[in-house]
Amino acid sequence: MSEKKAIVGVDVGGTFTDLFLFDEAARTFRTAKVPSNRGNEAAGFMQGLEALGKVENFGSIVHGTTVGTNMLLERKGTRVGVITTRGFRDVLEMRRRDRRQTWGLWGDFTPIADRDLRLEVDERTLSDGSIRTPVDVDAVRKAAEALKAKGAQALAIIFINAYANAENERRAFEAAQAVWHNEHVSASHQVLPEIREFERASTTGLNAYLQPGVAAYLARLENALADNSFKGTFHIVQSNGGVMSTRTARRLPVRTALSGPAAGVIAAAAIARAAGHENIITGDLGGTSFDVSLVAGGKPSLAAQTTIDFGMVIRTPMIEITTIGAGGGSIAWVDRGGLLQVGPESAGSVPGPVCYGQGNDRPTLTDAHVVLGRINAARPIGGKLASLDVEAAKRAIATHVAQPLNIDVMAAAEAIVRVADARMAGAIRLVSIERGHDPAKFVAMPFGGGGALHVSALVKEIGLKGALVPRFPGVTSALGCVIADLRHDQVQTVNLMVDGLDIAALDKRMVTAGKEAKAVVDSAGIAVERIDVLFELDMHYLGQTHTVAVPLPVTFGDNGTGVTETTIRAAFDKTYEAAFGRLLPGIPTRIVSLRTAAIGRRPAFDLSAFSPGADASLDKAAKGARQVFHGGQWHETKVWSRLDLPAGSVIEGPAVLEQPDATIFIDPDLAGRVDALGNLVVERKS
Repeated sequence: MSEKKAIVGVDVGGTFTDLFLFDEAARTFRTAKVPSNRGNEAAGFMQGLEALGKVENFGSIVHGTTVGTNMLLERKGTRVGVITTRGFRDVLEMRRRDRRQTWGLWGDFTPIADRDLRLEVDERTLSDGSIRTPVDVDAVRKAAEALKAKGAQALAIIFINAYANAENERRAFEAAQAVWHNEHVSASHQVLPEIREFERASTTGLNAYLQPGVAAYLARLENALADNSFKGTFHIVQSNGGVMSTRTARRLPVRTALSGPAAGVIAAAAIARAAGHENIITGDLGGTSFDVSLVAGGKPSLAAQTTIDFGMVIRTPMIEITTIGAGGGSIAWVDRGGLLQVGPESAGSVPGPVCYGQGNDRPTLTDAHVVLGRINAARPIGGKLASLDVEAAKRAIATHVAQPLNIDVMAAAEAIVRVADARMAGAIRLVSIERGHDPAKFVAMPFGGGGALHVSALVKEIGLKGALVPRFPGVTSALGCVIADLRHDQVQTVNLMVDGLDIAALDKRMVTAGKEAKAVVDSAGIAVERIDVLFELDMHYLGQTHTVAVPLPVTFGDNGTGVTETTIRAAFDKTYEAAFGRLLPGIPTRIVSLRTAAIGRRPAFDLSAFSPGADASLDKAAKGARQVFHGGQWHETKVWSRLDLPAGSVIEGPAVLEQPDATIFIDPDLAGRVDALGNLVVERKS
């Protein structure tokens, strides 16, 4: 390994920790997959690194983590105290007055901060930025002391209209810091200086909720790395698909939500572009969930906000990912109405599927694949077990599915897979058809340990153009950690009418914001080829509530951006018409917020490194055949070592392709072709 040149991507999932190492000098790579250690993720993290070599030789480690996401989903964050403007203590609980169920008057919601931990102080900033009532800093200090006494471990300061003028909130932040017992203090003007009262409060509160847990997790990792003589740089993947320093991650842990899946989408988009596909739908199937995202024109879809769980809204740029509880560990069960369900409950990695032999007796999706013969019980992926218990999986399916439905075991196993396929297809339709995209123009990109087992069914079910299975589907998210650019996003509400716009003042704001964002990327400590600064304006017609994100075709410079009113109007018209098919001439337009992104472009990863080697051959790849159950009957199915297939190979279905990090199943009426980069192109037989 080249000294200090290796960059390692690490994706810690619920079942496995995936790693991808790229030696920049030697242009070589290695992969690893080790069991995750739930509750002590740092142990699996270090075990994976040690499987790749000496930690002290790594130049950079980039980590995609689900720790923050799991803390939110499982409600295992810290005890949060809130200091807010008098009269606004219940914003977090009132939300948008939405309900978990559309119909009915009853619902349940528990905010992350109990009401007795939400205290009010006198202060008032108006929406135009003028201060009507200066903040009472003595009251802030007393409130902070009271919250400490109540056991709060993190503090969120959320003042009304702080986005327009942060002076009151800034003074309160300084006063609270002086008496608070740790560094976990979040202020809304630092987290989200943007209009939208509830969304700003929710994002700031959730940031505080995550701070102690994420900080402790990162500290454990950094200490473990230091104990192993690691002297390189350590960074975290954000939910927008970019990379940030651990210092920024401690300050803004809310930006780590959906970090791992976002890295997978970045890698999938890069692989697809290199293979000549601009439109793809990614499907990351792990042990617990199936994460879907759409990439159109080579660019992942970014959302301004997302909802992690009911009432838990995060307003920060994120790659749009739709998640359902349909992973390899998802439990199959028959409901009271006699309908077969798969998930959302998962057996996870411990105890795991029944075939793992670790105490679970309820069948999972993985058990169904093992019984059907699609997964090789003698060579399970990940190295966690020497073999899988097929008979135990059959007994579990018979007891919990076949007998209640009065069908045989094989029909029950195939029914489990079909139900999972239908749920996955529904998630794909949600991000494609329901948003105006024609699936026939898109290629599926399955990854994760189990994604490629379902790709044939999804291509046929949805009418996709085909599928592109990456060379290493099981470690795609880890690869994304390696190739992701550095990125820092920030937003500022400006509330400016385009008519009579002071263009010089706006240009000055853009330059200031660009310098601030660029400085964050500069300070991250990772070498980049250049830093691009991009601007967007959230705009709408006067009287509208929602906005459209309008990219500005301008160039950032220390002395200006070259923005003009004509540029803004033309960009808005183009974006609005593309979104809604028409313009509303004669109605004034308003700029609500300015969005700035600084992107540190890292050297492009040469995916030709994945090309099959000169020693690849069909003879070497052929591993015999076995019986696989499909379509209600057994099929003699050829088995191939996927990584030994040469470029240009055509594999007719039915076929099973095995590799250390994943298994691929090709239906009888489909075929797979190996392209020049080692991807498997799955298409209908001609």
